[in-house]
Amino acid sequence: MFKENNSYCVLTPTGWSDFRGIRQIKKNVYRHIIFEDKTEIKCSLDHAFGESKILAKTLSVGEYLNGKQILYSEDVENEIDLYDLVEVEKENLYYTNNIVSHNCNFLGSTNTLIHPTKIRTMAYRNPIKSNAGLDVYENPIEGNTYFLVADVARGLSNDYSAFIVFDVTTVPYKISAKYRNNEIKPMLFPNIISEIARAYNTAHVLVEVNDIGEQVAHALQFDLEYGNLIMAAMRGRAGQILGGGFSGGKAQLGVRTSKAVKSTGCSNIKQIIETDKLIIQDYDLITEWSTFIQRGQSYEAEEGHTDDLAMCCVIFGWAVQQQYFKELTNDDIRSRLFLEQQSQIEQDMAPFGFIDDGVTDYHNEESVIDEYGTKWSSVVRSYDTPW
Repeated sequence: MFKENNSYCVLTPTGWSDFRGIRQIKKNVYRHIIFEDKTEIKCSLDHAFGESKILAKTLSVGEYLNGKQILYSEDVENEIDLYDLVEVEKENLYYTNNIVSHNCNFLGSTNTLIHPTKIRTMAYRNPIKSNAGLDVYENPIEGNTYFLVADVARGLSNDYSAFIVFDVTTVPYKISAKYRNNEIKPMLFPNIISEIARAYNTAHVLVEVNDIGEQVAHALQFDLEYGNLIMAAMRGRAGQILGGGFSGGKAQLGVRTSKAVKSTGCSNIKQIIETDKLIIQDYDLITEWSTFIQRGQSYEAEEGHTDDLAMCCVIFGWAVQQQYFKELTNDDIRSRLFLEQQSQIEQDMAPFGFIDDGVTDYHNEESVIDEYGTKWSSVVRSYDTPW
C-alpha cells in the first residue's frame, strides 16, 4: 500500500525535507531493537540505517547505532504492519526515534506482475462503509452495470474468501465494493454474494469453481435462485467461453482457473491497470499487488502473503476479452486500447520506400499503363534511321 504525501515534511540530518509518501506493508517476521535510552524500533529485517545502509538483521546486542548502544535485537515471528517513507529528498535519510534511517525508493517485490513504478502511484482511500470484511467505495447507481467476481476459500485462517464488485458501465472501470474474510464458511458465502449482488442492480456474478467454489456456485443457482450467474462452456481449442448457459458445449456454473485462463487474465489485467483502465483505491488489493510475483511460468503471492483479491482481478482480466462480456457492456477494451495507441504504433512502423533500379523511367510523363498492366511510352522517331 502507498499513501501519497502532499502536506508533511520529515526531519533529516540536513533539516526538514519533503517526501513522496508512506509505504505500508504486512510482514510475518520483523526485527525488534531496544536501545540503552529505552527507545525502540520495530522494522523489517532488511530495513537500512544511515548512509552506509546497515541492515537491521545484521545488528547485534552490544553494538552502537548512531551513538546508542543496542540492549536487545531479536527477530519476532508475528504479523505486523510496517511503515517506511518513500523518496525522501536531499540525502534520502530521515530520523526514526532519533535513529537515522535510509528511505525506500521503490514499492513492491521484484518481478511483480504490475510494474513497481505503477504500484508506487496507487493511493488508497478509506471506504464510505466498512463492516465484517465488506468495504464499500461507491453505493449502487441506478442504471449502472456491475460485474462481481468471487474467489472461494475453505474458511481457514491462512486463506480468504473474497469478491470484488466492478462498475463496468464506462471505462475506466471502478471498484465499487470488495469483500475479504478468512473465517466465512463456504455454506454462508453464497448468501453474502447474493445479498451484495442484488444490491448492485443484480450484478453479473462469475465464481471461480476450481475447488470448493463449485459448491458456492450451485447454492447461488439452485438454493438462492440467483438469476444473473454467469456460466462457462468448454469449446475445444478455444478453451472456456463465457455465456448465460445457452452457448453449447458442456456448461459449468462459473470458470475454472486453468493455466490458459490465468495466463490470459494476468496479461490482460496488467495492461488494463498500467494503462489506467481500472481504478484501484483499495488498501488490501494494493498490498496484494505489491507481493504478487512471478513463480516459474505463472504468478502467485509471495510466501507469507495472500492473493485472493488479486486473483479476482486476474479472472476479471480474462473475462473482459470474452464476447459475452463485450455484449453485456457494449464495449471492447482491446479495441479501445488499440485505438488509443494506434497513432504511436503507426509512428513506430518504418515507412515504405521506393527503389530505382536505373532501368525503369519513372520520370517519363508520356508513359501510360493500359488495363492489362502494360506500360507504354512515347518514342520520338528520327527520319534518318532505316525504320
